[in-house]
Amino acid sequence: MGDDTPSDTFLASAESRYADGTGGRMSSATSEQQSTRIPDEIARAVVLPESYGDETNITYPAFAWLRENMPVGQAFVDGYDPLWLITKFDDIMTVEKNHSLFNAGMNNPILNTQAGDAFLRSLTPDGSTRYLDALPFLDPPEHTQVKAATSNWFVPKNVAKYTERIRAIAREDVEKLLNYDGECDWATDFALYYPLRVILGLFGISQEDLPLMLQLTQDFFGANDPDEKRDDVDVSPETAARQFQAAFADFFAYFDRFTEDRRANPRDDLMSVIANAKVGGEFLPQATVNGSYLQVATAGHDTTSSTISGVAIAMARHPEQWQRVRADHSLIPKLVNEAVRWTSPVKHFMRSASEDTELHGVRIRKGERVMLNYPSGNRDEDYFTDADVFDLDRSPNKHLGFGFGGHMCIGQHIARLEMEILFEELASKIEKIELTGEPKPIKTNFVSSFKSVPVKFTKA
Repeated sequence: MGDDTPSDTFLASAESRYADGTGGRMSSATSEQQSTRIPDEIARAVVLPESYGDETNITYPAFAWLRENMPVGQAFVDGYDPLWLITKFDDIMTVEKNHSLFNAGMNNPILNTQAGDAFLRSLTPDGSTRYLDALPFLDPPEHTQVKAATSNWFVPKNVAKYTERIRAIAREDVEKLLNYDGECDWATDFALYYPLRVILGLFGISQEDLPLMLQLTQDFFGANDPDEKRDDVDVSPETAARQFQAAFADFFAYFDRFTEDRRANPRDDLMSVIANAKVGGEFLPQATVNGSYLQVATAGHDTTSSTISGVAIAMARHPEQWQRVRADHSLIPKLVNEAVRWTSPVKHFMRSASEDTELHGVRIRKGERVMLNYPSGNRDEDYFTDADVFDLDRSPNKHLGFGFGGHMCIGQHIARLEMEILFEELASKIEKIELTGEPKPIKTNFVSSFKSVPVKFTKA
């Protein structure tokens, strides 16, 4: 993530290709495909994981071009299924609201290569890509039942009970940060640890297990980044899928030992809530229990970690906004909300059309896959003025950072609470944040975090 303004260089290159009348199109394409086919360079900028290592100069300009010229267009990228890229806020909302028309479970809700999906199908008895029994892979009524079994724990009134417990973790971590004496890597020395310590505390898991959980989370979400490849996964067209599988197998091996204990000896923790959740009077299947553990442990960590790093980057570039926050802590909820929009840690989810339909005047056929591009929706000019700018005063700021509809993030209230508490503590202790190098995001088209955010800071 560079400065706030996307580069024009990428757009100029892509537009010149499109203007020549070919746009990188295959000569054998039908006329309908030709009218909706996205120029290849722009398609690759959105689909390929490596593009997200430089969002300012690659993905954001590509999204801007698509919103302006082809809000619903089809991407053909070697090694991937054809994909409809959905880039406008309203269109993403339309898909998210229509669960019966746009299914999550018909195909892999996480974009993978064709080779990767073939590998994942080889792991399932029915040859499907449902390799996890977690909410992102489910459709109603199953999704509704599983989500309802634990949803009461995640409501604001309940999560508020953990405020002081979370604050104690925040204070400890801020004190550790201050021990770096003014210079550190904000991502790897600080932001990676705090959200995971909160999750472990809420789960009721020993903090001694933090290194293992951190590594597995990074394995899971860094599967597409060569720097994050596990040593036990060979390089191949399905490398990312194999790393996904290896990571969640290790997660399950870790979690399996807790469920029986929590059912026999329930505690005041989230793991007990999930272990004892029931549908129709019966405990959830172990695969669903493990999927729920994994979902909270991974998504509840990496997305929050990424947002915390995003705030540091934004406040380093807009020091006047940090001074306002320091002077008035009531602005912190706005800071967090804008950070989720501006950083957009979740880059996409996939849906598949259950029948022929039309979106934004474009025909989408039954079985075709659509990619919901949340960073693009969160920069849609129809909803967000100067969308590339971090604006503490942005109002309204109803973004898509937590999704929308039935698949809206179940843990958003705990994520907001833990970030608000953390920045309350930071605002009292840190006067100034400065970048000492360029932030380096993990190269992933799914859920992102940062490899590095080098900073120096001035203590208050």
